[in-house]
Amino acid sequence: FTMGSIAEFRSKETGEHIKRVAKYSRILAAAYGLCEDDIDMLELASPMHDIGKIAIPDAILNKPGKLTDEEFDIIKTHAQKGHDMLGISNRPLFKVASQIALTHHEKYDGTGYPNKLQGENIPIFGRITAIADVFDALTSSRPYKKAWEIDDAFKLLIDEKGKHFDPILVDMFIQNKEEVITIFNRFKEEDL
Repeated sequence: FTMGSIAEFRSKETGEHIKRVAKYSRILAAAYGLCEDDIDMLELASPMHDIGKIAIPDAILNKPGKLTDEEFDIIKTHAQKGHDMLGISNRPLFKVASQIALTHHEKYDGTGYPNKLQGENIPIFGRITAIADVFDALTSSRPYKKAWEIDDAFKLLIDEKGKHFDPILVDMFIQNKEEVITIFNRFKEEDL
């Protein structure tokens, strides 16, 4: 949690973002049927998904407007950088966090980054964290956008089934909508 907070602090996000991502990831991991050890590991590792952002210049990371293509290319490097930073440890938690950092921006249809992995070639922890992270990003205010309504965020997940997101995991997230909303409200941003 502390390591994940470092990156979020630099990008003007709060610790509540990583708490929600961890809890949403836990819901999905349990619904998917992962063992309790994997569920716990994912909950602990997913907050470090954006640790690579500490290597991104502030002017780009906190830009209030739309990024240029060149700036977006720089932002995209955070996935590989996070993987590299976390991957130097042999501890299982950091190995999982390294994998999540690398794969949480891959898309189910193969159009994501950094490696254009497709479908189940994307590790399950990355596929789960992708949904948790995007849902939370949509429903949170950022320097470049206002928070979406929660129902609009659920609709986007449905619209992106099989494209951005694993369709089975999207269905499971929707099936657990009440629990997701409970977490959203429990760890709500102070300024929303």
